[in-house]
Amino acid sequence: MTAEANGEFPTVIGADAKFKGELSFDKGVRIEGAFDGHITSKGILHVAEGAKVTANIEASNVKVEGECKGNLIVSEKLHLLATAKMEGDLRTNRLEINDGAIFVGNVVVGQQAAQAARRPTPSGLEVSPPPAGPPVSRESPKPPSPAASKLRPQEIRVGPSSA
Repeated sequence: MTAEANGEFPTVIGADAKFKGELSFDKGVRIEGAFDGHITSKGILHVAEGAKVTANIEASNVKVEGECKGNLIVSEKLHLLATAKMEGDLRTNRLEINDGAIFVGNVVVGQQAAQAARRPTPSGLEVSPPPAGPPVSRESPKPPSPAASKLRPQEIRVGPSSA
């Protein structure tokens, strides 16, 4: 076990683990495997490189290095590192996105962003963000078909006519 797992992240969901359900915690959790469900935390969530998380998440701080699909409400800071692949809607007080990170979705950033997402309605119910849209393919593009290779690009010239 690393010092990080014992200190900042006392709970680790290992690379070989697949977890489905609801997860709530107060300190820190590092996910290295797969998680599907809902996460609520007053602490730090770390989605490690190679991890795959499909969840709606409410936490104080979130750091993403792996793949994460779902809506996030982060009351303090959300950090998407260079290897992150994030798909969903984000509401956070502070956002840091490193060069190379992939993000598909909507974002609201600012002091009131996370609080506004959970503001009670007149009926007393909390407003939740909309569910994530259809999954986006993360596969490499397929090579062109033989028929497509026969097509030639058309040359377009811009400038004065020499007629």
